[in-house]
Amino acid sequence: MDKIIDLEKKYNLFVIEDAAQAIDSYYMNRDGINHPLVSIGHVASFSFHMSKNIILGEVGMFDGNDEKYIERAEIICGKGTNRSFFFRGEIDKYGWVDIGSSFLMSDINAAFLWAQLETFDFIQNDRLLIWNYYSNELKEWSVKNGINLPKIPHYVSNNTHMFYMCTNSNEQRNKIFSHLKKENINSVFRYVSLHKSELYMKIGAIQTSLKKNRFLC
Repeated sequence: MDKIIDLEKKYNLFVIEDAAQAIDSYYMNRDGINHPLVSIGHVASFSFHMSKNIILGEVGMFDGNDEKYIERAEIICGKGTNRSFFFRGEIDKYGWVDIGSSFLMSDINAAFLWAQLETFDFIQNDRLLIWNYYSNELKEWSVKNGINLPKIPHYVSNNTHMFYMCTNSNEQRNKIFSHLKKENINSVFRYVSLHKSELYMKIGAIQTSLKKNRFLC
C-alpha cells in the first residue's frame, strides 16, 4: 500500500480499496502505525456475503475517506435524491440531483447486521481459535508433504477470514479434497487470479490487436 499511495500522489490517481474480505484487517505503513484497511485509499468497500466473517446475503458496505464521497454515496444510494439531507433537516426540500438506484437495506437486515457488529469481538476470537488450531495441527503434516500453509507477515494482521493451503499439484489437491469429503468436511479451491482469467486474457488480446492496427483506420 505504501507503493500504491506513492504512485497515487505522483500521478494524481484515485485509489479504491477492494476490502471485500478484509474486515478487521490492519496494515502497518512505513510510519509504523497499524492502519485499518479501507482507511488508506480514497474509498473502499466491504462485503457481507455469506462466505465472509460477518454475513448479510449480498449486502456490502461503502467507506469514504472524504466527506464529499460520503455525501454523493448517500445520494446514489437514495435513488439519486438528496432526501437523506432533508430528513436530517439540512435542506428544506429534496429532489433528484444525481444518478442513483435503490440500495437501501431493510430494517430487519440492519438489525441482523447490527447484532453481529455488537458481538464482533466474540466472532473474531472464535475464528482465531479455529484458525490457530488448523495451523498448529497441520504444521508437521504440511512439512512432510511439501505443502505451504499461510504465513502472516509482520506488517499485517490476520482477520482469520480463510485458512488455506498451497499444494504442489492438482493431483495432490484432489486427493486432499477426496479425503476431506469422506470425512464430511467441505473444502473448495479458489478462482484464478484476475490477470489470468479468461475475460482478462480476451481484453488484453483485443487491446494488443488495436495497438498493432491503430494506424490502419
